Amino acid sequence: MADHIRIRKAPGTWTVRAGGAVLGESSDALELSEGDYPAVIYFPRDDIAMAFLDRTDKTTHCPHKGDANYYSVVTKSQTLSNAVWTYEDPKEDVARIKDHLAFFTSNGVTVEEI
Repeated sequence: MADHIRIRKAPGTWTVRAGGAVLGESSDALELSEGDYPAVIYFPRDDIAMAFLDRTDKTTHCPHKGDANYYSVVTKSQTLSNAVWTYEDPKEDVARIKDHLAFFTSNGVTVEEI
């Protein structure tokens, strides 16, 4: 694994909310720390209400993690474009984040330990 990336089981139970809706709750979330960036919580896909997510065409590439795909969050009141990312085929060193989703915590999306 790249020396600056650490993945561990996130302690406790985590929730993600947007537009007044609970998108998911998990006690199996992962915490990814990468260099000086703030840690990111990755939720197992099975713990997220995928009905709120709409796949977009956006992709990005990380030399350490691989290619990311994106989803928008669609609630009754708004659509938050490209607010979610996932590495569907991550590099071997970060394979633990496969089948997990991470959320940008802006524009009304909150990720917090409960």
